[in-house]
Amino acid sequence: MMSTQEAALALHADWSGDNAVFTGVSTDSRTLKPGDLFIALSGEQFDGHRFISAAIGNGAVAAMVSADTAILPTQPDFGWIKVKDTRLGLGQLAASWRRRFTLPLVAVTGSNGKTTVKEMIAAIFRCEFGLENVLATTGNLNNDIGVPQMLLQLDSRHVGAVIEMGMNHAGEIAWLSRLAAPTVAVITNAGTAHIEHLGTTEAVARAKGEIFEGLEEQGVAIINADDPHARLWRQLAGNRPVVDFSMNGTAAVSARQPAHPSGDRWLLQLPDDTVEITLQVPGRHNVYNALAAAAAATAAGISTSSIAEGLHSFRGVPGRLQKKTGLNRSVLIDDTYNANPDSMQAALNVLAEMPGKKILIMGDMGELGADTATFHHRIGQQAASAGVDILLALGESSRQAVAGFGRGAQHFADLDTLLEKAKSCLDEHVFILVKGSRFMQMERVIEQLQA
Repeated sequence: MMSTQEAALALHADWSGDNAVFTGVSTDSRTLKPGDLFIALSGEQFDGHRFISAAIGNGAVAAMVSADTAILPTQPDFGWIKVKDTRLGLGQLAASWRRRFTLPLVAVTGSNGKTTVKEMIAAIFRCEFGLENVLATTGNLNNDIGVPQMLLQLDSRHVGAVIEMGMNHAGEIAWLSRLAAPTVAVITNAGTAHIEHLGTTEAVARAKGEIFEGLEEQGVAIINADDPHARLWRQLAGNRPVVDFSMNGTAAVSARQPAHPSGDRWLLQLPDDTVEITLQVPGRHNVYNALAAAAAATAAGISTSSIAEGLHSFRGVPGRLQKKTGLNRSVLIDDTYNANPDSMQAALNVLAEMPGKKILIMGDMGELGADTATFHHRIGQQAASAGVDILLALGESSRQAVAGFGRGAQHFADLDTLLEKAKSCLDEHVFILVKGSRFMQMERVIEQLQA
């Protein structure tokens, strides 16, 4: 992969010991593979330097450490790289490695839908390039540690890549974009996620727009023309080409239902073609996600047939509006991965379309700052307007949702009591949406209510 000296030169860092060649990079001594470079990350509650000996014992051939770290006695063929900040060093090493590869690399961010759009693009790329030839972000590796780890997985097999970028403060996506040097950059939308840290939705939108800072000069910006912040993003894209998408037929990529709609079939208008697509995932918001993915794929030069085939093959992301069979033949809608006011409204829109009795089991939504109570109260009102019959709430903030919903809503202080109530409501004509922020671990509800 890379020698100790090559890595040190790329980082403008000092190195010592042997010029060992490492075949992978690891930040965790427990999962490190023989031949890896161990990067000793440090944070407020951990210090990777404490695990250098363990990394060496597990087969590390070199280590990246802070400049003030004492060199441990090792085998003569072990290499050391000393940097001022190992977290920055990880990113800079990933940036250097990424630049060895010429390939379409799509970066995706947004308040909602970024993981789904990333997976849709990956499905399209796999139809075009083959299953083993596409690198796509796995799990939640979308921050300043995860993105470098993904970039360092690039190898000669890959002819396409899709990298998801998350954030919780301004400046984070700019850094990630500069590391990844995308050829295509997508913003799905800007909403209330992370508003606690950034204050306003415009500040959130501006932070999302940082994704264009690392976009190649001739790279393509993908913009949601229906988002109120589209004009800002066009400005931030500068002179780069833009492919926009819309549900209103006014953008380069748009969708409308055919004359004989089945609800999941859409005519997709691309810049130079039109194709019918069939989506396997519910909700209008997923049509927007498909438009974003199609726009990105078009910008990356992917064929129309692969776009249609890839979107049709996409079956959803775990914990995101997945239908499951519940107790007493009820239907669970598992949307437990995360929640914010915008994604909660999108999920309620899906629940509203269900033909039977509707129950919302919700947990608190996080990172809403001073507006926490207002947003939760509003969700209660929106649930009532969506035709929800019963609202069962868990978490202190969700008390406000109960107040907003009114009669038919109940708050629970503990999970067991909520589950007891929920089980008493289930039969074959009942649809139950379960949703809450990650820290609420609402998947526990799904586990107990699933058949």
